[in-house]
Amino acid sequence: MGKLLVVFSILLASASHSSGQGKFVSDIIKTRSGNLKISFIGHSSLMFEFNGKIIQIDPWSQLADYAKLPKADLILVTHHHQDHLDTNAIKLLSKSGTKIILTGAVFDIIKKGTVMKNGDTMSVEGIKIEAVPAYNITEGREKFHPKGRDNGYILNIGDKRIYIAGDTENIPEMASIKNIDIAFLPANQPYTMLPEQVADAAGKIKPKILYPYHYGDTDLSKLEKMLSKTGVEVRLRPLK
Repeated sequence: MGKLLVVFSILLASASHSSGQGKFVSDIIKTRSGNLKISFIGHSSLMFEFNGKIIQIDPWSQLADYAKLPKADLILVTHHHQDHLDTNAIKLLSKSGTKIILTGAVFDIIKKGTVMKNGDTMSVEGIKIEAVPAYNITEGREKFHPKGRDNGYILNIGDKRIYIAGDTENIPEMASIKNIDIAFLPANQPYTMLPEQVADAAGKIKPKILYPYHYGDTDLSKLEKMLSKTGVEVRLRPLK
């Protein structure tokens, strides 16, 4: 098992990304079409770099000086809450030709971009994007993220399928999400999931690698134990 972990660590190497205003932890994921670099900006904000393209997900200026980060070829916004939709970050990251994928509620605010609804599929910059449901199911919490309004996204990059769940609980639709290499699942009740719900979601999706994100002060120490016999590797990164 120790040798396997060493080999796996070499294949999926950790790195750091200098932004000009600090460093972000990054992982390198090998794909058949080149390396995918995932930089963990924080909370639900991620930056992907693949074959010279920059993808920003839910950029939030509270976490980074986006004026010092590279301009984005693609920006994904999961929903309109202020820690996910930051109009100033989007402005700083945009250049001529930047594609913005968003929900109808986000479009109503910023008046630009391409709306994807739950179930929609499209390709942008050679990357297939699938919009999937993201919502609350716990009684009394449906108001936080009602069904049908917000998006999660599945990105097909190289030969990897990456699931970015957005703000959601362990919804039934997760059972139909297949062949996921990397999943980002939120863990901050009351708005998203308890660790037990994250474990249930991971059991449905069966990703090879799970990054809990948007977890606030949630104690994730038992999550690895809950998933220890499932084949899911839990990776904790600075994504509070």
